[in-house]
Amino acid sequence: MLAGTVGRRTLAGELSMTERVLRAETDFLKEQGLLEIGTAGMSISEEGRTLLERLEPLYNSMFGLSELEERIKSYFGLSQVIVVPGDSENSMQAKRELGKAAGQVLREALKPTDVVAVTGGTTIAQVANQLATSTALKSVRFVPARGGLGESHDYQANTIASTMAKRTGGQYRLLHVPDHLGEEAFASLMQEPNIQELVEVIRSARIVVHGIGDAMVMARRRKLEQAMVDEIAEEGALAEAFGYYFDRSGAVVHKMQTIGLRLDDIVKTEVVIAVAGGKDKGEAIAAVMRFGHNDVLVTDEAAALEIADLIGQES
Repeated sequence: MLAGTVGRRTLAGELSMTERVLRAETDFLKEQGLLEIGTAGMSISEEGRTLLERLEPLYNSMFGLSELEERIKSYFGLSQVIVVPGDSENSMQAKRELGKAAGQVLREALKPTDVVAVTGGTTIAQVANQLATSTALKSVRFVPARGGLGESHDYQANTIASTMAKRTGGQYRLLHVPDHLGEEAFASLMQEPNIQELVEVIRSARIVVHGIGDAMVMARRRKLEQAMVDEIAEEGALAEAFGYYFDRSGAVVHKMQTIGLRLDDIVKTEVVIAVAGGKDKGEAIAAVMRFGHNDVLVTDEAAALEIADLIGQES
């Protein structure tokens, strides 16, 4: 239902219910004004969405998510932790919930004239897809945090910045350069006035929204030479975020030469929102949280349980 409109037969299959039983339930929800039913299928009404948002704290408390949130928040000294149900690596619905929760955090943090820098990836793309505002944010600018990885267009930081701007009525700027640059190419591009001006805008961001990846997976996605991949592994890199590689303790052990946000900029950024989930990402997320410059973590239950286990081992 989160995805939009769904047919009765499809929903009955997902819930393992007969269509007759489901029809009785959905007719009741329609009578309460919580569900809209048309020829294209069923969708949650605005009143229904509002009710779900109000019930979310109760749901989290019932299923122990609030306790997980508080434990992670306290341990890493974060201002806010949000844990959504499920495992986003294995469930598209959980990934959409992750995007929806992060979009809500971003929406609440936004101020007029903000610059928001965003990274790429499938999870941050979901944040963009789920982001919505009731009024247009005409003076807010969305920009890519770094260059592109040369992978699917849908998951590039440029595309995500553009989508966020279009869904909120804001503005956007694009950075048409690769994420990984040699010394000569980097020096040459940084002489271009247009690039210099855009980089200044990116580095002035008050809000950064970023994903977290497994170090080895990200090194291969960047198509690094095997010798460099081996070097990153030998340095003990466990996690990657905004082009930097972190070891288990949260120390930066390797960085990429790229145009865009630098570590110094992240440290000075007012609001840094990390969005990542999946059981296999637990250790990587914990490593980046130990770096100590995130304000908000939006994750899923599977990753949160892994992080809680790590906390327990260290305690």
